[in-house]
Amino acid sequence: MKLRIFSAAFSLLALTLFFSSCKKEGSTSNEDLSAETSTHSDDQSRFSAEADAAANDANTVLELTAGFTGKPGDLQSLFCDATVVVDTSGNPRTITVTFDGTNCLGNRTRTGVIILSMPQGTRWNQPGASVSLTFQNYKVTRVRDNKSLTFNGTMTYTNVSGGLLINLPNLNNITHTATSSNMSVTFDNGTQRTWQVARQRVYTYSNGVVITINGLHSENGVTGITEWGTNRFGRTFTTRIDQPVVLRQDCAFRVGSGKVVHTTPAYTASTTFGLDAAGNPTACPGNSNYYMKVEWTGQGGNTRTVILPY
Repeated sequence: MKLRIFSAAFSLLALTLFFSSCKKEGSTSNEDLSAETSTHSDDQSRFSAEADAAANDANTVLELTAGFTGKPGDLQSLFCDATVVVDTSGNPRTITVTFDGTNCLGNRTRTGVIILSMPQGTRWNQPGASVSLTFQNYKVTRVRDNKSLTFNGTMTYTNVSGGLLINLPNLNNITHTATSSNMSVTFDNGTQRTWQVARQRVYTYSNGVVITINGLHSENGVTGITEWGTNRFGRTFTTRIDQPVVLRQDCAFRVGSGKVVHTTPAYTASTTFGLDAAGNPTACPGNSNYYMKVEWTGQGGNTRTVILPY
């Protein structure tokens, strides 16, 4: 099973978050804050989507590498913009993916290296099996505006439950986590920050694959945090999932429900997904729009609510 469609769906979730914040009405200071909110939301959305996409690619590679799962497959065909080198003789065993910047994905290009490392004797389908993803100048550039993020650091991807997604219809569920305490991210203006990640994805099967995403981190009495750190403006932030984010294969892996909350000392924004045009929860709309409700509160307590299609 190729999981790029999962990362594309999660990108939709991230990219739609906070887009209405740049429309905030009010004083000059509020307008300035809205510009900051818009920029940071875009930074966070791309970071989240690319970390998720890397984990998805890692899962696909691991399931198709005989030395890691016992199920051989054609690794090179997975990537149109990278070469893959597998070394199963060392300890740890490694899979090195080197991206060449080819513009074949349509919306983004990638350069740099991601190295997957797993100890000898461990199989990816075993409960608790973990793989370390080391990012080396991994740069992702958005084609439409040439904006980039560059990753350096490590992320641990863990198959908590065991099992392979290719066998999901015969299993009750599969749980994966992605965590990082030292992910360095460099923004397109040269600003560098260290962000942290704690995300859980539970895969179940009901008329197709169902993915339920939650945050794992807690601090100051707040639970469900998926990312936290300091943004490019020097403000601390947390992003948490207040209600589980759910994507379903029978609705084209679109974000069908969930609520995400983004907090800094200056503002709070939340987005609720899976609604109709009136703001009520709805079933899969087929090829029509889902709607999301975005609520934004600034330092002065001014609040704006809008309902937008996605």
